[in-house]
Amino acid sequence: MMDLEEQERVEEEVDILFFEVGGQLYGTDASQVLRIDRSMPEDITVAELGLLKRGGRALVFSTSVGEGHLKVDEVHGVRPIPLVDLRRLPPAVIAAPFTIGACLDQTRLVLLIDLLETAKTQGRH
Repeated sequence: MMDLEEQERVEEEVDILFFEVGGQLYGTDASQVLRIDRSMPEDITVAELGLLKRGGRALVFSTSVGEGHLKVDEVHGVRPIPLVDLRRLPPAVIAAPFTIGACLDQTRLVLLIDLLETAKTQGRH
């Protein structure tokens, strides 16, 4: 059983699923991801994320009309990130509507995206 300090530390973290598209590393709240599947031709691709190299996997997530599937090149896994290491993008930054923030993963800046918003870019929500 966890003591109070350990429990508070866990509550101050969010699980981020790291994935790659076109050589660029991205992250998303792992709680949005229902599962990881093989990609299908009709799965969502988002040009703003980059040009897929393989696109052999899909992140599956819930939308208001069923499941959304975002094609990705690689899934790197899930790691807990402290809330203090997550940053919202400032309003002055011009970014796609699905980009919600950033975090530092070791030495790389990782853009964090909202999967539901990626489906809206395709008119699927």
